[in-house]
Amino acid sequence: MRQKSFIFVAVLLLVLVGGAVAAYAYDSSRDDVIAEGVTVAGVDVGGMRIGEARRVIGRELRRPLERPISVVHAQKRFRLSAQDAGVHADVAGMVDEALTKSREGSIISRVARDLTGGRENAQVPARVTYDQQAIDALVKRVGSSLNRKARDAEVDFPSLAKVKERNGVAVRADLLRQRLAQALTVPGVGRRVRAPARITRPKVTQTQLADKYPVVLVADRTNFKLRLYKQLTLVKEYIVAVGAVGFATPAGLYHIQNKAVNPTWTVPNSDWAGDLAGKVVPPGPDNPLKARWLGIFDGAGIHGTEETYTLGTAASHGCLRMAIPDVIELYDQVQVGTPIYIA
Repeated sequence: MRQKSFIFVAVLLLVLVGGAVAAYAYDSSRDDVIAEGVTVAGVDVGGMRIGEARRVIGRELRRPLERPISVVHAQKRFRLSAQDAGVHADVAGMVDEALTKSREGSIISRVARDLTGGRENAQVPARVTYDQQAIDALVKRVGSSLNRKARDAEVDFPSLAKVKERNGVAVRADLLRQRLAQALTVPGVGRRVRAPARITRPKVTQTQLADKYPVVLVADRTNFKLRLYKQLTLVKEYIVAVGAVGFATPAGLYHIQNKAVNPTWTVPNSDWAGDLAGKVVPPGPDNPLKARWLGIFDGAGIHGTEETYTLGTAASHGCLRMAIPDVIELYDQVQVGTPIYIA
């Protein structure tokens, strides 16, 4: 009886050892075979050996990865070739990861899975790299072409015609980089990317211009007129004297820099000033700046004069002369910072 039990145990051990050897041999023969149910970059590579899987993945990825990428916005298109983008797929690394997933678990679980038709159900994502500097350069190129600052409504001097505002465009650079990265690295995603952009609004619209310019002065040197506008509407026109030949009143857009009642005159260091050059003349009969002063630029300004016979002529040393009642009337309506256009 004891002998029969020994024989039974011995036979059982032989069967078990034989089965283990067979299982080991079977598993070893499949150490480069990818399990059923494993995909790489969306491609089913189950049952393939690594060499075959590399060829299949390389072939499947080559065509989409070699396509150029383009960014479009309205009628504009910006292209970048795959070569210039430095696109590269790590085929060997993806297949190696697929094999690693296939070899997980014990020898018993692997053999049982393969012999019973089991599946691993593992997905290896695409491993695609690109040159970030090339993408940054593309994004910069798109931005340089499409970005446009919003333009505020403005007044055209000296006509004071209203120039309509314009919306701006701003490319959303970070979002564009994300979309390009996805298009380059995810198989199946189209390589035609719409440039994400937002509309920027102007700060001043045409309807707000009157509030932006509550008071404007326009000096017409040819016709010896100074015009006062409120809310861009002409409310008063004054006759003035302007700079004589060689002492032209400076043309262009300026702003009232300072104001004074019964101003002191600091005489310019100019040849025409004679013995008064550089002196300070207080208010009084010897001071040609009468009643009021509104400074414009570099010693030139608006002031009253007793020499009303010069009004309507080119007679000053660069200033705009006005009749005393007129300059007093104008003074309180004009603040420091008020724009004045000298035409």
